[in-house]
Amino acid sequence: MRRVSVQEADFDAGAELAALAADGAGGVASFIGVVRAESGGQKLVAMRLEHYPGMTETMLARLAEAAMARWALSGCTIIHRVGRLTPGANIVLVAAASRHRAEALAAAAYLIDRLKTEAPFWKAEEFCAGGEAWVAARPEDEAAGKSWA
Repeated sequence: MRRVSVQEADFDAGAELAALAADGAGGVASFIGVVRAESGGQKLVAMRLEHYPGMTETMLARLAEAAMARWALSGCTIIHRVGRLTPGANIVLVAAASRHRAEALAAAAYLIDRLKTEAPFWKAEEFCAGGEAWVAARPEDEAAGKSWA
């Protein structure tokens, strides 16, 4: 089972993980990213996420396929939200299911590390004090993504 979605609607992480476990997996590993309440010492009112339709879904599907080929997975899920999200809202879910935990854990780490650096998403933070700023790529995310090559 492979599921990839770019959507405005929230997701039910419990239902998504249960669907992966239903195939008889021995382990399901996941990461859920949420909107922070502050950034750079400033409180956030929201984060706006934009993407390149078509290209984004294609890239996420390629990442899922690469994970399925690299590890013995029974399934993986990538869901990324777009639109205007408030602090505490879910942004992204990556999950991998396998017979053994090590493969599921490695695949989940791979998926989020590669997604952060390769998927065409743009994020703008809206501050409580007014104004907004686009989120720049972080060197540590770039290094994590490259570590899987």
